[in-house]
Amino acid sequence: MIIICPSCKKKFNIDINLIPSEGRDLQCGSCEHIWFYKKQEPISEPLQINEDIAVKKKEDIAKLNDDKSKDQLIKQIVEENKKEKSELSVIKETKSKSEVIDKTKSSKFFSYLTVFIISLGALIILLDTLKTPLINIFPGLEVLLFNLYETLKDIKLFIIDLS
Repeated sequence: MIIICPSCKKKFNIDINLIPSEGRDLQCGSCEHIWFYKKQEPISEPLQINEDIAVKKKEDIAKLNDDKSKDQLIKQIVEENKKEKSELSVIKETKSKSEVIDKTKSSKFFSYLTVFIISLGALIILLDTLKTPLINIFPGLEVLLFNLYETLKDIKLFIIDLS
């Protein structure tokens, strides 16, 4: 007789004569789990055939046919909903694409503006750093640089006054 440990599911082949009819404790040799085991008596009564089975089968088949027609109706409704959703998704995609294009245009403008401002700042810092060698090479540049610095100071004061 094959007995299975309820803890680790290991199978053991045990002689049926070693287990009394009232049952006994068994211990798994693998996981050391102890449990009570009682013999299961085989079914002594023969199974009886029910004559209503054929009638029940016909009723079940009729129910299945009704269920199939209901299933087909549900499938048809689901397919219609899928078509409507796909049409709606196409409309939404076209709207979202136009919104994305508008957003990318505005984001490109701000990107270009940011790059321009950073480049202008870098140019001013470079001119300030190399002011003396540039004035030695181009003597008329001194007046232009002085005017540029004064203009930048005026812009700075204007921005401070706005806040």
